[in-house]
Amino acid sequence: MTINPRSVVDESTFSVRRTIQIAASPDRVWAAITEPALISQWFGRAELSGSAAGSTGSLTWDDHGRIPLRIETVDAPHSISYRWSNDDALGSAPHDVDDDHSTVFTFTLDATDAGTQLTVVETGFDTTSDPAANLEFHRQGWNSELDELVALVEETV
Repeated sequence: MTINPRSVVDESTFSVRRTIQIAASPDRVWAAITEPALISQWFGRAELSGSAAGSTGSLTWDDHGRIPLRIETVDAPHSISYRWSNDDALGSAPHDVDDDHSTVFTFTLDATDAGTQLTVVETGFDTTSDPAANLEFHRQGWNSELDELVALVEETV
């Protein structure tokens, strides 16, 4: 499995960023970040009403509960943005995405000679209940979740 740098927090922009290399084609990585059956294998159990901007759904973890989710933008197969109401410091999530108190994470894919460079940037932490705590929770989360994505996608190459 490819070893990648860890996520970083930018407190001035209330964002978390991680750029990783994956030894798999952009098409395979795109499928893993957009298809609910594949998302469910590395992230949370994913349910989505569709694949276009405006589609709604959720991600669910046994130890974390259900987090509402909405696709914000899609530029297939280059980038996709999801908005979610995942305020870890609050301890509970609303039933639907709360536009005023949510974050947006964007995956951007670039083809490389070795496969795919994937960057995730999550923004909007300044609208959450505890920006500093949530930045740290999500920094740690992107480290573990994206490592699981790499393991999944590279094992099926």
